[in-house]
Amino acid sequence: MGSTTTLAGRTLKWLIIAIGTLLAATLLVLQAPGAAHADAPDEPGGDQEKTSFYFAGTITNKDEPLPDVRVSVEGNGFEAETLTGADGRWRLYVPEKDTYSLEVDESTLPEGVIVEDNPRDVEFGLTGSAIVNIFLSPGERTQTSFLDQVLDRLANGLNFGLLLALAAIGVSLIFGTTGLTNFAHAEMITYGAVIALVFGVWLAWPMWIVIPVVILLGGVLGWGLDAGLWQPLRRKGLGLVQLMIVSIGLSLAGRYVFQFFIGGSTYQLPGAGGARDIHIGPISLSLLDVISMGISIVLLAAVAFWLLRTRIGKATRAISDNPGLAAASGINVDRVIRIVWILSAALAAIAGVLWAYFRPGIKWDMGTQVLLLVFAAVTLGGLGTAFGALLGSIIVGILVEISTLWIPPDMKYVGALAVLIIILLVRPQGILGRKERLG
Repeated sequence: MGSTTTLAGRTLKWLIIAIGTLLAATLLVLQAPGAAHADAPDEPGGDQEKTSFYFAGTITNKDEPLPDVRVSVEGNGFEAETLTGADGRWRLYVPEKDTYSLEVDESTLPEGVIVEDNPRDVEFGLTGSAIVNIFLSPGERTQTSFLDQVLDRLANGLNFGLLLALAAIGVSLIFGTTGLTNFAHAEMITYGAVIALVFGVWLAWPMWIVIPVVILLGGVLGWGLDAGLWQPLRRKGLGLVQLMIVSIGLSLAGRYVFQFFIGGSTYQLPGAGGARDIHIGPISLSLLDVISMGISIVLLAAVAFWLLRTRIGKATRAISDNPGLAAASGINVDRVIRIVWILSAALAAIAGVLWAYFRPGIKWDMGTQVLLLVFAAVTLGGLGTAFGALLGSIIVGILVEISTLWIPPDMKYVGALAVLIIILLVRPQGILGRKERLG
């Protein structure tokens, strides 16, 4: 059993390294000029073939066009940017008609001019295009210092890391007790967001009621998955590789079930995208950011207490260390694993809600977008250890947010994966892992 678990741990690490390297290469290709996601109006093709919705305009100063001015649009879980052409014209395609935030990077403007009403909310009329006139006026720009930017992104990274930890701890507990690398954990994250969509948006229940419902139904999902699928497969003696393949198939099935029921649109939860009007020095947070971090901290503290102080938590740690010895000492392994699945699914469900608020929008494949970072956090902290998953998640969350100071936002996940690969080369068992305890 020990050698099988060790082999599974090594297989998982090299699988994640391979996936991370592939993702990094893909993102670098996508960043090439020929694969730009936002084209200037004089560039043929591009996203014109993908969507017919776009914002466009011209930026001039004293009737003179301004080239190479950076314009960005954000909203509904979508971000894009482009530069004005030699004639000052720009165009940005978006996936659907909705309200977006349009911003001009004033650092790319000539000295002594600013943009009125920047950023601004823009929306479509009856057609699929909208012309946005951008007026420049004399003024003095206020620039945020580099240290202030670091502190602000540090707070955002901590928020992201905490919600990532809710999902990563579940992955780590499942791996530690069963040896399973559960790719369907992404759909457990999406499931929580979809439940919040049904009760919080379609049925218009208040969110303070929806959150406990999400946790409860998430736990029900975990119970159903283990009782109806994973426990029977374990009893049939399937190997870890076969179980991992089953989880990949389950992930694909769940993803397209979500798409069938909610479609391909992006939905917003009540209060998403609120104003960041809470200021702590250079740090700006919204009320939802504070609530999200509060929920994450309370739940993570509860999980830590459960692992360290309760009999079931101690039994969970014992099974992670040595399942055979734990069973021989009288621990009901199947019962503990069932509880681990319930807890992991509940944590993943609430992480899905917080993820929908952090990157505003609920979509049928939203869990897949964060799954690789969850695996990175688990492997970085140490396979099979919940506290390692927490530490790895916070490191990944902070790295992802701070990296946008130097690299384009579309490539911010590459930095976290690069650090993961480097640490695994130096310390293959992860930060808190032990060589003799990979599983």
